[in-house]
Amino acid sequence: MLSIDPSSQSVQDNYKLLIGSIVPRPIAFVTSLTSEGVLNAAPFSFFNIVTANPPMVAVSVQRKPGGVQKDTARNAAAYGEFVVHISDESYIEAINATAANVPPEESEVALAGLTAIASEHIRVPGVAEARIRMECVLEQSLPLGGTEGAPACDLLIGRVVRFHVDEALYENGRINAEALKPVSRLAGSDYAKLGDQFSIERPV
Repeated sequence: MLSIDPSSQSVQDNYKLLIGSIVPRPIAFVTSLTSEGVLNAAPFSFFNIVTANPPMVAVSVQRKPGGVQKDTARNAAAYGEFVVHISDESYIEAINATAANVPPEESEVALAGLTAIASEHIRVPGVAEARIRMECVLEQSLPLGGTEGAPACDLLIGRVVRFHVDEALYENGRINAEALKPVSRLAGSDYAKLGDQFSIERPV
């Protein structure tokens, strides 16, 4: 068993260990609005549930070199709103296309050929191709890591104010994962499909 001190190696080496070990990771496809009203979109695999009471999700948006915020974090902080979409097989190619490095005034949604759809409770539109989307109000934006003057990321905690779920996925209050066909992130350019499922009874 290797014993590795993270302080003895580079940030990139630690990153490789993390993304290769913590797999599979769900992908949050996030839309946000610029101050000029441009609809931006980007995928993030540092994503998970925070709590169900009230429903909250967390998305970690890594900063650019020098601690520069990415569009999603900056837009979420400015508007206080964003939409999280669950990534699935049906539109994963388009999601990947939105990861392109484009200027803030250019919409990744338009670039990827996706369809904007109005939200019900927030100003930020979602994407119609997603089979699950969550309208979120920004609960907190926490700069973390890096140095005092140049954080490494912005942890966005969003409170879900509206769920939108394709009826074909919804069964007695539950989501049919097999029908959803979610896509998860591995390391490098690799992704994973749902794969085999199994059940284990939890101890009482």
